[in-house]
Amino acid sequence: MSGRIVAFPPVARSDARILILGSMPSVASLEAGFYYGHPRNAFWRILSEVFEAPLPESVDDKRALILDHRLALWDSLTACEREGSLDSAIRRPELNDFGRLFSECPGIERVLFNGGTAHRLFARTGAAYLEGLDWRVMPSTSPAYTLSYERKLAQWRQALKL
Repeated sequence: MSGRIVAFPPVARSDARILILGSMPSVASLEAGFYYGHPRNAFWRILSEVFEAPLPESVDDKRALILDHRLALWDSLTACEREGSLDSAIRRPELNDFGRLFSECPGIERVLFNGGTAHRLFARTGAAYLEGLDWRVMPSTSPAYTLSYERKLAQWRQALKL
């Protein structure tokens, strides 16, 4: 997949406490129609282990896992041009409207960036939204990031507990 791609809308309820931000959906996610659709991406496995929930299979199950634990899920970008799935291939990034999200979810206390690129992109226009919040750049759950699963899980487990 190449050319201009458009991200998914946020998954959030007004009572969300933790916002998880990726950079832009992968080709596999775009084909699956929802966040973290690559079968080797550890995102859903990590969340299911942290919250002691069954591994979600359907989009509805994934959405429920996010919402039931007062999480919000979105990406730093609303659109970009990219060939393939690598963040390094992102061109002409268009950032999401974080003012709207933070006004709709005023209880967000923590922002977790799923990898360094998500943070770098967000910081271009959204840095002011982090003022007064706990925020962390997390190890990417992508299979392209080679940190062991156990180390990823430990860091995400600690960050997802308020």
